[in-house]
Amino acid sequence: MEDLAGKVAIITGASRGIGKATAIALGELGAKVVCVARATTDQPHALPGTVDETAQMVSDAGGQGLAVGCNLAKLDDIAKMIDAAVEHFGGIDILVNNAAITFPGDLSIEPKRFDLVMALNVRAPLVATQLARPHLANSACGRILNVSSVAAAGYFQHMMSYGISKQALEHLTVSSAAILAPEHIAVNCFRIDVPVASEGYLFNAPDEDHSGWYDTSVSAEGMVWMLRQPASYTGRIETMSGLAHREQIMEPVRQKPEVVPGGSAMLKDAGGYDAFA
Repeated sequence: MEDLAGKVAIITGASRGIGKATAIALGELGAKVVCVARATTDQPHALPGTVDETAQMVSDAGGQGLAVGCNLAKLDDIAKMIDAAVEHFGGIDILVNNAAITFPGDLSIEPKRFDLVMALNVRAPLVATQLARPHLANSACGRILNVSSVAAAGYFQHMMSYGISKQALEHLTVSSAAILAPEHIAVNCFRIDVPVASEGYLFNAPDEDHSGWYDTSVSAEGMVWMLRQPASYTGRIETMSGLAHREQIMEPVRQKPEVVPGGSAMLKDAGGYDAFA
């Protein structure tokens, strides 16, 4: 297992949910974590959580946190995110493309909203990968982890555009892994296929029974496990439930059979941004 102490990690969608939990988990290992999202102390979102709060929690956990406000729909902001990591910490070892958005509506979705889903969920990880590539190649521990969803594997009501974007992200994963393998950069994907109690998911399914949902720290455990594997571990699309049972990690998931959420909840419209970040 790789020692991540002192490694520099960028995590998008780190103001709340799985991104926040993963940032803190890396902080506990002594990593330097660049916490990225739109929600900042100066510009908070409707849902709770800011990158400033997460960065402080990373530092409190034993790492070093850096808050970077960033709108991933803007290419210049993605470049600023990369530059901030390099200027503040001297390089980049890990890129976690976690941020994602969605809007309700399937075939009826407005084209401008579909374009925004694709821009945040697919284009942003692609551009971040392109810009981080030279820095990751210079690292002894170059890692990219993309966060996907069971929505990539089939139809879930009112989540068509989200599912399309996540399937594209999984294709980006396996393609990037093949391209970047000669540079010793491992690229993998963590597909969430069980209900996780992130703020965004809870917001979009307020009427469902949340008693069996998993804490975001459980997902973070699986993601950190993937980041600590050797460079030869690449091109993998791991489901959360499958990884838990195979590697005997994420104990709460192992206690139950491998299941996927029903996906029938009607999505609420939170303006899209950061709904799943």
